[in-house]
Amino acid sequence: MTRTVLVTGTSTGFGRATVHRFARAGWNVVASMRSPDRETELRDLPGVLVTRLDVQDAASIDAAVAAGLDRFGRLDALVNNAGFGLFGLFEATSPAKAREQFDVNVFGLMAVTRAVLPHFRRQRSGVVVNITSGAGVFALPTSSLYSASKFAVEGFSEGLAWELASQGIRVKLVEPGGVLATRFGQRAGEEAVHAADLPDYAAFLAHAGAVFERLRDDRRLATPEDVADVIFTATTDESDRLRYVATPDIVPLVTARRETSEEAYMALMRERFGFRGDAAPPAE
Repeated sequence: MTRTVLVTGTSTGFGRATVHRFARAGWNVVASMRSPDRETELRDLPGVLVTRLDVQDAASIDAAVAAGLDRFGRLDALVNNAGFGLFGLFEATSPAKAREQFDVNVFGLMAVTRAVLPHFRRQRSGVVVNITSGAGVFALPTSSLYSASKFAVEGFSEGLAWELASQGIRVKLVEPGGVLATRFGQRAGEEAVHAADLPDYAAFLAHAGAVFERLRDDRRLATPEDVADVIFTATTDESDRLRYVATPDIVPLVTARRETSEEAYMALMRERFGFRGDAAPPAE
């Protein structure tokens, strides 16, 4: 029997590559996005249903799940990929934008998961794959709210995995790093919060900007297609493994965060990024 996966956020980036990866493997795919009327290419793939799903719109979630069941008869996997990055100083970020970050990245993901779980329980099978980030393992300056949302998904997924194991349902976490060939970076740039009214942070932000500019100039070792391969592997892996690091560039920091002492990790971050606890960052 052909298996079916529902993927959120498929208009660009990891989500789009994931649709191609599953379709190539012979799966049925419910490719969901906020604006399906603009989509043309995915509609031509065999076994792919393009439908609307906005994680902030409960009715659209229910409709997308119903459309997938009506078209394919069952759902076997859910890939929660939809999300965006909010970067900037916490103090300069409005409460409304902070809530939006959590509404999309956390509560939206939970809402889609909640809509699918009854079907998985009836089958006594299914897999939930949540896409987090290196920012869900370690936090960098100006990523406090984005990291907070991804840390939340990490904790939610780990706790949920214990609950759903009793129902024959698996939970997986895929953790990609900075892949440049996606629109996520563009969206993150559009969402960047500026701090013109907070001159006390000027020196810090200048240093942070230089650090991140160097990071952007570094050659990335993974593509959206590479991440999609890891998503497919996680989905089809029937073991109890929970976390899958999806890009090589974040492995050193993930390893340091998870496998060294707190003191060693913090020392590494200070050395690598030059951020200190004093008022002014060190000169370049």
